[in-house]
Amino acid sequence: MTDYRYVLDVAQREFVTVLRTPMLLLLGGGFVLLMAGISWLGATGAYLALVLDLLTPAEVLVPVLAFAFGYRALLGDRESGELETIRTYPIDSGGYVFGVYLGRAVVVLAVVLLGLFGSAVFVPMSQERQLSVIASHATVDSPTLYLRYVLLTALFALVVLAVAILVSAAARSTRGGLALAAGAVLTLVVGLDSALIGSLTGGFVSADGVTALLAVSPNSAYRSLVFALSVAPTGVNVPPGPTVLVSTIGLAGWLVASLGVASLLAWR
Repeated sequence: MTDYRYVLDVAQREFVTVLRTPMLLLLGGGFVLLMAGISWLGATGAYLALVLDLLTPAEVLVPVLAFAFGYRALLGDRESGELETIRTYPIDSGGYVFGVYLGRAVVVLAVVLLGLFGSAVFVPMSQERQLSVIASHATVDSPTLYLRYVLLTALFALVVLAVAILVSAAARSTRGGLALAAGAVLTLVVGLDSALIGSLTGGFVSADGVTALLAVSPNSAYRSLVFALSVAPTGVNVPPGPTVLVSTIGLAGWLVASLGVASLLAWR
């Protein structure tokens, strides 16, 4: 049985550990500045344009950020011997993994939200108040579109952090953990999408089948949700992709499965 007070204790320990790690704080600050810099350089004066400007960088930078914060979370406890001490407390492996995830998720979410909301500051400051795609479609730009994008990106960050926790649980050494983390980032950012598109060009799966299977890739599911909820409502034509329901199920599946498998591996 797990005493859930210890889950919060583990979460608090992870939160403090991250705040005491200068390299992670520098990385978080770099993420915030980079996202703000993209917004400042774009300076289109429209929230929809900002969503489109940040979407592709976020697909790369958010996984890098999440893995940097999570790939050593469980591995570090095993290598330092702290895991043996933690196992003496009334907490099972699932509670321990969730506590670690919760503590680090708070910091990752804070960094992502700060970066995205900080980027939005430049929209009303821009002199370029007209966006041609909005004018041509007779739609009205709205901060609500951007808020949806922020919430979807926060969800994406939570999902990728869960995958990073799984990698940390599976790794057996620091070098192995780093290799697994690098491979996982490349797989998420490039590999899964490329494999699915390759199955289409190879004739193994129909176009409709690939569209549905894209939800298997967290990046594609995230991208499809952004297009469906933040871009399509303005009347702009968006590429075909999984439905909102299928994409949401895909992201939720990655989140639950990653934490579940990490819980099975944590005590080994």
